[in-house]
Amino acid sequence: MRPHLALIEDDPDFALMCRTYLEREGFTVAWAIDARAGKAAMYDGGIDLVVLDLGLPDGSGLELLRSLRSTSRLPVIVVSGRGDEADRVAGLEIGADDYLVKPFSQRELVARIRAVLRRSQPPEVPAVLEVGALRVDTAARRVDIAGVPLTLRPKEYALLELLARSPGRVFSAEQLLEQIWGASWQQPATVVEHVYRLRGKLTGLPTPAPRITTVRGFGYRLDP
Repeated sequence: MRPHLALIEDDPDFALMCRTYLEREGFTVAWAIDARAGKAAMYDGGIDLVVLDLGLPDGSGLELLRSLRSTSRLPVIVVSGRGDEADRVAGLEIGADDYLVKPFSQRELVARIRAVLRRSQPPEVPAVLEVGALRVDTAARRVDIAGVPLTLRPKEYALLELLARSPGRVFSAEQLLEQIWGASWQQPATVVEHVYRLRGKLTGLPTPAPRITTVRGFGYRLDP
């Protein structure tokens, strides 16, 4: 699939040049001319990476980046005419994955984007996860316990798959909300409800199944 980029840039000529070159290099580009449109583009849900100019007419690009980083790890490359060390350090400390000073070549921009996308890819995991008697086929999105199929709702499946990828690891409610629901601002009760339902399905089987353990004050983990 073509990577989908959000280009947040207020200079129409520069944006057109970048967009034309990026699309020729195999990317899909959504262009936003200011911070307001940029924020909508970043939270669109289909974006793989953001190219963010700091000098926007209706707000600071750094503030836009800070707002994004409060809820998301979406990769961001800052592009700016501000080349001072203090500006670069500020952008990187807030959470930019890279910082590119104008003027730069379009070829370098593409190389930086591809490098950041490679770094942001999750590590490969087996297509089938096994934890004790639990078997999760991630390609078919099918779950069984010792060969007995388990029927799950989409979010229940996503929750179980995430826990099964790292058995024994404790996930906080905030981490689960961000990784499964895509928003840490939702109420932790959402996680509690789904854990409760998932536990009921795991314990309702005739064969002993892995259990979801509550680690008080920290979160949840999957134990074989």
